[in-house]
Amino acid sequence: MSDTLNGDGASTSSFDDPRVPLQRALRLGSIALAIITVLSLAIWGGVRGLPGIWGVVIGAAIGGGFVLITAALVLFTAKSAPSTTMAVVLGGWLLKVVLLIVVLMIIRDLEFYDTMAMFITVVLAMIAVLGTEVWGIITSRVTYIS
Repeated sequence: MSDTLNGDGASTSSFDDPRVPLQRALRLGSIALAIITVLSLAIWGGVRGLPGIWGVVIGAAIGGGFVLITAALVLFTAKSAPSTTMAVVLGGWLLKVVLLIVVLMIIRDLEFYDTMAMFITVVLAMIAVLGTEVWGIITSRVTYIS
């Protein structure tokens, strides 16, 4: 962690940046999603072939993407007013829900993907990404009192 000078000439540390836990959570969540996706691709691709691979790709995008986009929106609006952050996160969440419903309605009757591979990947991706994001936030070293 390095020290830098702020506009007042005072030294500030990365411990003082409230975005550090969010950045760490996003990085660890992305790594967890990549690992789950690769493992699921290997397993489901071997067991179910191409439909298993498509199920994993769709499941990872839905399960991991849903969580990571929320963390990215919070990080993007971290320096704005709390009401702005809340509005962006709520709007993003509503947009994701609508998009999820549309995607699921479109692929509902299609047979190019394996539904079990998609379901298990969604669940594993959400658990892994949420778990690593929580770990990233609670183990970040930041000051709480300035």
